[in-house]
Amino acid sequence: MLNRQGRPTAPGSDSTVIHKTFTGNRALQQIEPLIFEIGSMDQTGVDIDAPAPHHKKLGAFERKAPIGLPGLSEPETMRHYVRLSQKNYGIDSGLFPLGSCTMKHNPRLNEKMARLPGFSDVHPLQPQSTVQGALELIDTLAHWLVTLTGMDAVAMSPKAGAHGELCGLMAIKAAIIARGEEATRKVVLVPDSAHGTNPATAALIHFDVRSVPVREDGTVDPQVVAELAGPDTAAIMLTNPNTCGLFEKDVVAIADAVHKAGGYFYADGANFNAIVGKARPGDLGVDAMHINLHKTFSTPHGGGGPGSGPVVLSERLAPFAPVPFIRKTDAGLQLVEDEAEAKKHGAHPFGRMTAFHGQMGMYVRALSYMLSHGADGMKQASEDAVLNANYVRACLADLMSLPFGNKPCMHEVLFDDTWLKDTGVSTLDFAKAMIDEGYHPMTMYFPLVVHGAMLIEPTESESRASLDLFIATLRDLAIAAKRGDTDRFTGAPYHAPMRRLDETRAARSPVLKWLPPQPILEAAE
Repeated sequence: MLNRQGRPTAPGSDSTVIHKTFTGNRALQQIEPLIFEIGSMDQTGVDIDAPAPHHKKLGAFERKAPIGLPGLSEPETMRHYVRLSQKNYGIDSGLFPLGSCTMKHNPRLNEKMARLPGFSDVHPLQPQSTVQGALELIDTLAHWLVTLTGMDAVAMSPKAGAHGELCGLMAIKAAIIARGEEATRKVVLVPDSAHGTNPATAALIHFDVRSVPVREDGTVDPQVVAELAGPDTAAIMLTNPNTCGLFEKDVVAIADAVHKAGGYFYADGANFNAIVGKARPGDLGVDAMHINLHKTFSTPHGGGGPGSGPVVLSERLAPFAPVPFIRKTDAGLQLVEDEAEAKKHGAHPFGRMTAFHGQMGMYVRALSYMLSHGADGMKQASEDAVLNANYVRACLADLMSLPFGNKPCMHEVLFDDTWLKDTGVSTLDFAKAMIDEGYHPMTMYFPLVVHGAMLIEPTESESRASLDLFIATLRDLAIAAKRGDTDRFTGAPYHAPMRRLDETRAARSPVLKWLPPQPILEAAE
């Protein structure tokens, strides 16, 4: 039986089979060996004289073995890394349809602003009197984040979404401790449609996680929440719009049920891009919500960071925000970093999240985005994101199955694999074939409430023309799958530099360090 999860990865392994692509794209570019396979360990790309005799000053830190880097000339090194960069698919390369990730265009104006002297070269240990402009920018951004969300305070230091979740839940835990209920309020309610990090974050700080099932329409029933909530409830963690791409229309009733039980409402703000300027989470009963500046307000996304995840807090949780925070004084802006100092001003911080305040470049990009768009522009961005997702839904609904019916979605549209039944093509196969067409696959197999999920978020950045080509490509792939052209899928990607990996083996037995290949012994005659 053919193993479709793992197959030869070399680009020429099935070179006799050439599949024409609908777009004419041939995925990525030529194969690029590892730098260790190009260079030689016993030589260097530059001539360096042997060092003169000297006294060693490193003591126990003296290197005990060669550094182990290959020797390359400068052009070889430059070409290697340029070729690698050409293989890195990003929003600057093409449409990036990852659902729940908001891979939107980042205007270069914002990049230019982030590189201005005074923002790009500040040091976290500078005297506060020398960084008043940077503090003013952070304070201004904080004001608009609070305004857009209808909340009372914001903690700016969390670095990204999951870090923001941790901050929000730690504020909730501090509030519960202040009420003397830490021994009883141990449960966090997490809907099945929530982001996967939500239950992990709750468990990390020793909350017990209780799942909340979703209704047949993909949303949470407030009656079920009311039945599950009780004296042991610390909070609920709800994503709205949820990860099915649907707005929780009963969100106010859900908030009321949790508040009635004495708990708090944490909203995952990963999908805030759908409602900026349209709905304020604070008006919906939210007590805490992180905001991914790198999703909603123009920051490069992916590649491991940097990110930024400020957490807005309601009046009930504002006193427990972590240090540092900014306070206005007669002498200027003060960054309050000490818990004892914070308590003098009526705050009760739960502690400190990070060594320093946050990501200055992320703040600059976010404020630049806000100021260049204005209130009406940010509202239009949300409307366009929802419009684009619904355009994709309407254009593919006749070929691809919608698990919750063909009804309007928010900023992302969710398909399942029902339409692939009996075709011999899986969700993974379909995604791999998208690579041959020059597209990064959509989010696959998430959310878990839907079997074979395919979650597409086009964002507001894409034009009608780019969406039409993307839709036409998916239609061509869908028709090919239904007519039985399985070879186009089960062997894909054909045109990528490397072929399909054995993903299970790669996850279980990763090779994390390059080792020289073992010499091949010739058989004796």
